[in-house]
Amino acid sequence: MAEAEKKQTKKKATKKKRAPRGKYVVIVESPAKSKTINKILGKDYKVLASMGHIIDLPVSKMGIDFDNDFKPEYIIMRGRTKYLNALRKEAKTAKAIYLAADPDREGEAICWHLKNQLEKFDTDIYRVTFDEITAKAVSNAFHNPRQLDMNKINAQQARRVLDRIVGYSLSPLLWKKITRGLSAGRVQSVAVKMIMEREEEIRKFTPEEYWSVDALLRKKDIPTPEENLTDFKAKLVKYKGKKIEVSSKETSDKMVLELEKEKYIVKDISRKDKKSHPRSPFITSVIQQEAFNKLNFSVSKTMSVAQKLYEGIELGAEGSVGLITYMRTDSVRISNDAQKEGREYILDKYGEKYCPKEPPQYKSRKSAQEAHEAIRPTLPLRSPEEVSSHLTPDELKLYDLIWKRFLSSQMTSALYSVLTIEIDAGDYRFRAGGSRLLFDGYLRLYQTNSNAEGEMPEIPSLEEGEEVSLVELIPEQHFTKPPPRYTDASLVKTLEEKGIGRPSTYAPIIKTIVNRHYIKRDGRSLHPTELGELVNKLLVDHFPDILDDAFTARMEEELDEIEIGKINWVDVVREFYTVFIKDLEEAKHKMENVKTQPVMTDEVCELCGKPMVVKWGRRGKFLSCSDFPKCKFSKSITTGVACPEEGCDGELVERRSRRGAFYGCTKFPKCTYTNRKLPSDKEGQDEDEQLKEE
Repeated sequence: MAEAEKKQTKKKATKKKRAPRGKYVVIVESPAKSKTINKILGKDYKVLASMGHIIDLPVSKMGIDFDNDFKPEYIIMRGRTKYLNALRKEAKTAKAIYLAADPDREGEAICWHLKNQLEKFDTDIYRVTFDEITAKAVSNAFHNPRQLDMNKINAQQARRVLDRIVGYSLSPLLWKKITRGLSAGRVQSVAVKMIMEREEEIRKFTPEEYWSVDALLRKKDIPTPEENLTDFKAKLVKYKGKKIEVSSKETSDKMVLELEKEKYIVKDISRKDKKSHPRSPFITSVIQQEAFNKLNFSVSKTMSVAQKLYEGIELGAEGSVGLITYMRTDSVRISNDAQKEGREYILDKYGEKYCPKEPPQYKSRKSAQEAHEAIRPTLPLRSPEEVSSHLTPDELKLYDLIWKRFLSSQMTSALYSVLTIEIDAGDYRFRAGGSRLLFDGYLRLYQTNSNAEGEMPEIPSLEEGEEVSLVELIPEQHFTKPPPRYTDASLVKTLEEKGIGRPSTYAPIIKTIVNRHYIKRDGRSLHPTELGELVNKLLVDHFPDILDDAFTARMEEELDEIEIGKINWVDVVREFYTVFIKDLEEAKHKMENVKTQPVMTDEVCELCGKPMVVKWGRRGKFLSCSDFPKCKFSKSITTGVACPEEGCDGELVERRSRRGAFYGCTKFPKCTYTNRKLPSDKEGQDEDEQLKEE
């Protein structure tokens, strides 16, 4: 009997240990990505999409236990239970579970939350990551699975908790002091401050006059202008050996009188070769800048299109293929395989002179995550022409940009011949010259504004000591210009230079501050709104530490240090919170209450006849009946510009749609006039077509 019981117990134990009979389950974030990976892995695997985060902090409350080391109170997000149930169902019978979210902090956190939900099924759970969705990269990842990286998860938790503390503390404060619906953020508010500071610089800027003087010169012994094809210009650059600055017409006129009497002698001629080196492959911030400058893509659009190229594009019989590597990276590293294939392509297509003897090496900035690669085309290399029929116009434009940047980064340098001629006229020195492209190198594929060189002017053969004739002096008045307003590209560049935010945050930052109506787009420029100015002033006055550039950059560095296990995430949050809570308590009592200070106007309510007052809403100022809430009449504040439609007596007001700000008539829907610019803005009329009311 005892023997039989022993056998029965052994049988049960064996049954419990036996692996489930289902498939291997792989979990990614999106259906597009799951489709591409499923094609690679085959029938033994079932690839499912979590649809992004499933577990997060609650929306209805702070969700942080301040008395228990800032412990986050995670819940299943609203509307995500059905996705989690579907994953649980598959996990019950899975041979093993592979968590394959993106290779960054957010991806690691998604996998961690999923593991916590699925580990009760007693199935082996692994983490796999890859920078490109190709057969080789995916196969390597599944042959080398790993455990979750808790340092990376803690870095994400720290960022999430910090952002929640700031957002859920400052937003209610702004609701109380200004109006409901406003928000603030640890990084977004710093970005608004930067845009506002630039606007202040522009407002305070006073143009200063200055003059330039050019000399049109000619080689001597050429009798008439008709026969002369070699007149050339030289620029006045020095006086008595020092850089010259001409600040007025009087000074310019005096110089011209003196220069008309002088002899012009060639003092020095130098000719040297200058190399222009290829640029490194794209990182996130640089592709956002280049796509904005070259393709006129917003930062959000660039990342959205890049996401599709990364996750997979249907290439006919080939099926779904990931065309680029992961698009959120700050590393310029390129794999050996990619370098090798790039060099082979260059040799075959362009020849040996375009392929350097040794592959170029590029250095990432100090805090870059070198585990990632730069953004490049996946292997095997598919030229834009090969895939063009399968891509949308926007996808093709961005893929072409990435393709050319990567290949050009592996090519030889361009070579210029630079000519400089120094010409003395008494105590004055002029300079002429330019450059001529001798060998195009990487420029055959990729041109940027920064590597464009001046064309070599037609200059006659001259010798040192030779006298040239003065044909004409050309004085010209100029005025200094204010600093330009930020664009998507220049804001991203400045944020990166200051160490504020990371590759994954640039697009959401700009999108948020525009959607919150703190910033508006005017053409390609970013302008602060009145609401943005008000919110920025109150936050800067009462939270100087939190909105300090250096403080925010240091926080980013500490998040990086958490990721490499150097410091503890709770200590970082506690240090931040100690400073923040002090400012918060003080602001609750001292911050100006704009809500209780409505501005009276001469207008009367159209419903009850009582005076109208100016109030703040989440989209800016508006007119409201002073008897609110008894009378709820309100209307937009007009611009004071009459509607240009013939026969219409309305005025234009600023409105917003999902496509941004525009001006519409107060008589809508009777009058449907709309324009991106006010009619008084001639440039705006030339640039923008009228829009239909949305």
